[in-house]
Amino acid sequence: MSLDEAGRQLEAAIHDARVAFDCIELDDLERAHTNAITARAAVDAAEYAIRVETERRAGEQEEAGGSGSAPESSGPGGSSEELPG
Repeated sequence: MSLDEAGRQLEAAIHDARVAFDCIELDDLERAHTNAITARAAVDAAEYAIRVETERRAGEQEEAGGSGSAPESSGPGGSSEELPG
C-alpha cells in the first residue's frame, strides 16, 4: 500500500459518510448503516497504509542513521516488560 492509496481510501470514506448522512435524513437507516460501515472500513484501510509507510520510513532512518537513535519503548508506559494477565 502507498500514501496514494491512503488518500483514495480517505476520499472513499468521505463519500460513504456523506451518503450515510443523507440516508439518515431520508430515514433509510439500513442504507445509512451499510455506508457507515464501508466508511469505517475505508478509514481503517487508510490508517493501515499510513502506519505501514511510517514504519517503513522509520526503518529506513534507522538503517541510514545507525546507532545514533534512542531506543524505542514498546508501549505507552515506556516499559518493554509484559504485564501478567
